[in-house]
Amino acid sequence: MTSPADAFCLALDVPDVASAEAWVRRAHQRIGTFKVGLQLFCAEGPDVVRRLRAAGARCIFLDLKLHDIPNTVGSTVRALSHLGVDLLTIHTAGGTEMMRAALAESGPTRLLGVTVLTSLDAAALAEIGDASNPALQVDRRAAAAVQTGLTGLVCSAAEVARVRALVGPDVALVTPGIRLADAAGDDQKRVATPGRARREGATLLVVGRPVLAATDWAAALTRLEDDWRGGDDGHGAD
Repeated sequence: MTSPADAFCLALDVPDVASAEAWVRRAHQRIGTFKVGLQLFCAEGPDVVRRLRAAGARCIFLDLKLHDIPNTVGSTVRALSHLGVDLLTIHTAGGTEMMRAALAESGPTRLLGVTVLTSLDAAALAEIGDASNPALQVDRRAAAAVQTGLTGLVCSAAEVARVRALVGPDVALVTPGIRLADAAGDDQKRVATPGRARREGATLLVVGRPVLAATDWAAALTRLEDDWRGGDDGHGAD
């Protein structure tokens, strides 16, 4: 069975590398994966990967959601893979040619295809000219990504069960927007509890503000872990 340390990823949504290093040192015995997003990577540059590894991060997830022409994305993936990043996001909206170019340059780095951002709901998609609902868009993009060769996807817990049924048991499903039932969703619209996400097939659960903003981060993490354990149905994607 997967342990909580393997199941949870802490999003290091902090302004500088010193704060990120402090979180890694504080939590690395309980959390195995640490996510570096655009804010931290742009503030500190590529050296943030080396420094977090030195601070104790076992798995580093670089979440840049690359989306550009195939040549540019391929070259960027090659440069980032040389940093020793374990997980790296590309955006499936870039199309299959872009995803193939990224895969060709990924080396040992595992690419994760972002389907639809958790901040978008049907109304938000309609505003940008997409009449489909988020679930159908996720299905289309997930299928295209897996057919292209990606072995990991990012999708919200609202769609994770249907994506798991679509792609089978061997594709990693990374689920942001993890909240306890009594917590506010902030700007994330398609959220779920750890237990529900696990029960419906999520592999890695990304949590940020519920831990980072907690008065007692260790107690907050314990509550998340307890909820996750409650989602074990005996045959999940562990």
